Amino acid sequence: MFQDKNPIKYIILGLLFLIVLFGIVLFFGMQAKAAQKFIAIEEITSPLGIKIWTIKDNSLPIIAVQFAFMDAGTANDPKTLQGLSRMLSNTLDEGAGELDSQNFQKFLSDHSISLGFSADRDTFGGELQMLSRHQDKAYELLSLALNKPTFADDAVTRMRDGNIARIKSSLSEPEWMISRIINDRAFEGHDYAKNSGGTLSQLQNIKPDDLRAFKKDFLTKDRLVIAAGGDIDPIKLGAAVDKIFGSLPDTSSKEPLKNIVISNAGESYLYEQDIPQTFIEIMMPTFDNIDPDHYALQVLNYILGGAGFGSRLMDTAREKGGLTYGIYSGLHDFRHGDFLSISTSTKNESAKEMLDIIKSEMQKLVDAPVSPQELQEAKSYIIGSMPLALTSTDKIVGVALSLRAENLPIDYLDHYKERIDAVRAEDIERVAKRILKPENMVTVMVGKPVNIENIEIVKELPNVQ
Repeated sequence: MFQDKNPIKYIILGLLFLIVLFGIVLFFGMQAKAAQKFIAIEEITSPLGIKIWTIKDNSLPIIAVQFAFMDAGTANDPKTLQGLSRMLSNTLDEGAGELDSQNFQKFLSDHSISLGFSADRDTFGGELQMLSRHQDKAYELLSLALNKPTFADDAVTRMRDGNIARIKSSLSEPEWMISRIINDRAFEGHDYAKNSGGTLSQLQNIKPDDLRAFKKDFLTKDRLVIAAGGDIDPIKLGAAVDKIFGSLPDTSSKEPLKNIVISNAGESYLYEQDIPQTFIEIMMPTFDNIDPDHYALQVLNYILGGAGFGSRLMDTAREKGGLTYGIYSGLHDFRHGDFLSISTSTKNESAKEMLDIIKSEMQKLVDAPVSPQELQEAKSYIIGSMPLALTSTDKIVGVALSLRAENLPIDYLDHYKERIDAVRAEDIERVAKRILKPENMVTVMVGKPVNIENIEIVKELPNVQ
């Protein structure tokens, strides 16, 4: 039998085999890693340099585009024109270019295009949804709305009247009253105290030129973040983004708002109303999402009051005490301040008992670690509920936009599960000691609570008239 006398040949072949094997393992390892992405977000850049986070999904002929202008929300309204940015969101799609309001809305309807604008405390945003075959028309209409809005007098008047009617209809709602007061007291001295929906008198003063000025000052490319998903073509999307946003001013001359911790810490306020229940709203400062304890804070909130019927507050106040139909806590991550709120209502006679329960449950989290079972159930729910936010193209795009708006990394959700899983009982206890402090609470009540002491009476609702 022929025998190869050269062992070097086999050594080289062996090395080549190992290299190929390593390459195969590396390739499939990379594929497995890519498959582990919670959302396959990719960043693309338009020809004009505008960055877009995209989630491509060609399974349905649907496209969703969402965008936001940071530090362009209702807190940036002039103090004498509260409600201005909300009015802008109402009127941008009420006629643009050569199209009046009726024809603009008809074009949207005829092509199954959904277009809307919104303004919250921190941002001015918009959302566009369309069938793939109508994307050119959809992009054209959005471009007209942002670049050539008409702000016709009749449309502005109609939207102004609608906002005024909304305020008047809210004047008898305890939840609306308490929201107005908690914002005014907790954010006193800061622009967050403004009424996002405007006041009855200041809305009357808003003119088309005011809308044009706000748009010019705040809807600028340096404040813009964009996300898009669905049946997208990156090249076509990039060209469309440049057409829509490319002509906006490059930068804004307006300074961003200052940060706030909280005002009137430790104070309590009452707006008396002759109603059978007392509504209670509590707010206290927390910390932002770059803090190492951010994940533990989310778990703590779930355990305290964010879980609904699975939370400690609900178990003690409703299931055991029978004092309320519901009590909830929630986290508010604003751009210039971070807060935890607790909301509930109860009989006037049990308002003091309810406040005592809230403080007691807070103190229990400070004094003792949560049980392994309670901790695991909280973490399992938080992780398990994440996919529920991704049931449609627009919701997926909304999640991606939120990541961008909060300056979180593109792979944030890929590591979210392991970081929630890593939260320990001692982390919860440490965060509780940091934030669950009665001396930092701002408490507002609406109703006629019994036996409440050391409380300041609010004579009239702020920022309404």
